[in-house]
Amino acid sequence: MTELCDLVRQAVWTVMLVAAPMLLVGLLVAAVVGLVQSATGIHEPVLALVPRLAAMATVLLITLPWMAERLVDLLVQAAVPPS
Repeated sequence: MTELCDLVRQAVWTVMLVAAPMLLVGLLVAAVVGLVQSATGIHEPVLALVPRLAAMATVLLITLPWMAERLVDLLVQAAVPPS
């Protein structure tokens, strides 16, 4: 039972670690675009969505090998029983 709890804890931590770069970039881009929209008075939803999606897609492409490595490590650890 403790192995299962440890595995779930590590899985949750890995998911948070893998998702963090994209979410942080999305948050920063949304904040900058929000400030620009407030300053200019242009409140078009598409202008907020497109830069955020582009930035998150770029970060995904850059960090994809690292993300895959983390997830494979987690799956290998889950598949190998502890000795």
